[in-house]
Amino acid sequence: MANDEIIVKFNKVSFEWQATKPILNEADFSLRRGSKIALMGQNGAGKSTIFKLITGSSLPESGAINIANNLSIAEAKQVIPREDLDLTIKEFFENCFEEKVYNIDVKIEKFLKITNLTVASDKIVKTLSGGQQARLLLASALIQDPDLLLLDEPTNNLDKAGILHLTKFLQEYKKTCIVISHDADFLNSFTQGVLYLDIFSHKVEQYTGNYKDVLREIETRLERERMKNARIEKDISNRKEQANFFAQKGGHLRDVASKMKKKIEELEENIVEVRQEDRTIRNFKILCQDDSGGEILKLDSVSIMRAHKPVTRKINISLTKKERLLLIGPNGIGKTTLLEKLASGHAKGEHVKQGIKIGYYRQDFSTLDFNSTIYAALSKAMGERATEQGLRAFAAGFLIDSDLLKVKIGSLSEGQKGLVAFAIIAQEKPGLLILDEPTNHINFRHIPVIATAINEFEGAMILVSHVPDFVEQIRIDQTLDLGSL
Repeated sequence: MANDEIIVKFNKVSFEWQATKPILNEADFSLRRGSKIALMGQNGAGKSTIFKLITGSSLPESGAINIANNLSIAEAKQVIPREDLDLTIKEFFENCFEEKVYNIDVKIEKFLKITNLTVASDKIVKTLSGGQQARLLLASALIQDPDLLLLDEPTNNLDKAGILHLTKFLQEYKKTCIVISHDADFLNSFTQGVLYLDIFSHKVEQYTGNYKDVLREIETRLERERMKNARIEKDISNRKEQANFFAQKGGHLRDVASKMKKKIEELEENIVEVRQEDRTIRNFKILCQDDSGGEILKLDSVSIMRAHKPVTRKINISLTKKERLLLIGPNGIGKTTLLEKLASGHAKGEHVKQGIKIGYYRQDFSTLDFNSTIYAALSKAMGERATEQGLRAFAAGFLIDSDLLKVKIGSLSEGQKGLVAFAIIAQEKPGLLILDEPTNHINFRHIPVIATAINEFEGAMILVSHVPDFVEQIRIDQTLDLGSL
């Protein structure tokens, strides 16, 4: 349990991203030793930025961040930095320390075991599956034995066993931890409080209680604010009618009308600015390729990993229009590798109908041009259908405003990249849709909208997802368990 010692304190901290986008505005909050806290907020609100401010990799524009003396901090980021993908496992761990660690091999073995990751230390990082990379990121933070552990979307890409393993670890963890995650059940299993970053006010609200308790508290407050505003707006409407009536009568009634208008101004000032945090993306459609009838995909065999070696297994999978295939199996079995080969046309035993266009949502977003602006990427995807008004209206449906359209994709948060990826795919008109962990980094409020768009897609689809709540919302026709082959 947390004690009374405050180890991190933000005192009126303000921060702007690239000196143009406010992230924090005089934010105040504190963190007590031994506490386990969820950091919440809409995609792009700046949750990862708070981690950077805590670690000192970013500095505030104003205010003070007080860190307890000699407090050690380690962060498990959302994704492996691109510059680290060509490192060996051992080199990746060595980079976690400023000085040489002489017993590093023993430590690596210990923390790979803790995170339930079985890989050789000379293996190249980029050859690991998404789930294995997620475990590696966690191990790289734990190996530093920090006083404060920062976890950024740690369940992304993890299979069910991996999430259960991580949950048990955090429940038993004796030190301090802050977790960014959109997995409600995961957060509710161990959190004792919530820091809520409001994307519009740029304030951080601090709550005590588990994740679901805080969600109910926020929703109750929202409802109170809505009801209060409704009463005030009704009163304002009635007074305006009376004021207009008196103003037309002339004489002393004009003075009455003038006083009423002042009262109306006072009432308008009392209207509460209701949190806009709960906005979701608008309903959208994933356009389908016109000529996508008949058998779209035929799979005769697949390559999977057994005892760290690839083996080929015979299968019989066929997909036609509107059919959905769910691909399941443990981390490291070869799901993402199979999807990559299917998307590139290099999978053994794969037969895709000639002329079929493939829409591919990669879990690492490498199909996106990080040097392109969102505007340029959407314009390219829309092609001849693109109009200035139409593009901006479509982007707004994905919470992309006019300022964000000018931003390079590589500068976005991981959640915003995910929304951009869906926006582009929706306009590319694929006949075959390949989705690899499409809910990673995405705010849970957007999930039902995305599920509806997928279910309404007219083409064929292959899905990999370790999120049961999402899979339950998708109509699945066939399931291929690579782990059982």
